[in-house]
Amino acid sequence: MKELRDIIQAYDKAVQAGKRAALAAVVHLDGSSYRRPGARMLVTDEGELTGAISGGCLEGDALRKALLVINQQQSKLITYDTSDEEDATIGIQLGCAGVIQVLFEPIHPNHSHHPIQLLRKAVAVRQPSVLVTLFSITDKRNAHPGTCLLLEANGNISGGIPFEALNDVVIQDAKGVMESHQSAFYHYISEDEQVTAFIEYLQPPVSLVVIGAGNDAIPMMQIADTLGWDVRVVDGRNTHARPDRFASACQVLVSKPEQVLEQIPIDNQTVFVMMTHNYNYDLAMLKALLHTAVPYIGMLGPRKKLERMLDDLREAGITVTEEMMQRIYGPVGLDIGAETAAEIALSIVAEIKAVLQQKSGNMLRYKSDVIHDRGVLEITYKSTTN
Repeated sequence: MKELRDIIQAYDKAVQAGKRAALAAVVHLDGSSYRRPGARMLVTDEGELTGAISGGCLEGDALRKALLVINQQQSKLITYDTSDEEDATIGIQLGCAGVIQVLFEPIHPNHSHHPIQLLRKAVAVRQPSVLVTLFSITDKRNAHPGTCLLLEANGNISGGIPFEALNDVVIQDAKGVMESHQSAFYHYISEDEQVTAFIEYLQPPVSLVVIGAGNDAIPMMQIADTLGWDVRVVDGRNTHARPDRFASACQVLVSKPEQVLEQIPIDNQTVFVMMTHNYNYDLAMLKALLHTAVPYIGMLGPRKKLERMLDDLREAGITVTEEMMQRIYGPVGLDIGAETAAEIALSIVAEIKAVLQQKSGNMLRYKSDVIHDRGVLEITYKSTTN
């Protein structure tokens, strides 16, 4: 989401300065690549770039293609084959070995549902959404409707499908993506049209709540802010919980532990890390969090501290189920030999990312399979003809 927010901000500045712009997006991939489908880059007519569609090997040519799209005001689908070892300019340096489809769309400011406006709606509210991008992978000379529809979790639809015969089936598939939380690719065949759809699931950024405003919380908030996470810090001490001590985007709350959850919205992307160095405060927060659906509850400190807390809760008549224990991470963080506050923060943030992505956090060198599951890139073919 941070990249999308940066792109929206850059676009607004470009419009204010009277510049034209195009949006480049990775819409499909066969093989491996540094960036996955959904990676985007904004290009202005003065060559300014925001975001990225690769590790740097495609951006030079993508800039030229984007400027052409801006001048012609017509979308283009470009194929980059980084698996071609004879190509000394694209891919061979990184060994990506993938065929990347990149869609370039001119942005028309006067269109009410142009791509940036749809992205703006997607990031405006903390809820999942599904974005539909249409292109012609079978014949690149055909028109490429591009980013055309946004489905929000509350059912609101912005934009529309420009092919009446495909409207209902595409929207139904978008609803399926919303339910599965998994992006999908479809190729639709009707009597008059053939079009490919990248139906993209967008979820809100991680919401990190750090309980404790000590000095060791500062690098935690800085790393999370860099990642574009929504960050909050909570403490009962107003001497420590001061906005001037933390990242500018961070919300700082002074609160008793019993009142914290009344002030913080919780969803499946909300995680808590307790690091107050105050046993009673952390114990009260753990007691409150056990009965929520928070997927990650991190506890700073040795294992004995957590075991003592669990014993105290049981003695107070509170049942700690196995499901609850699966959501508690203590000692918190991945084992990377962290010692300093910044290193500990890095290990915690990495563990949170691994847990939310349902990954082990192991070294990639020991992974026998490919890094990313390529099965999710398969295109499903659908005929809408009778």
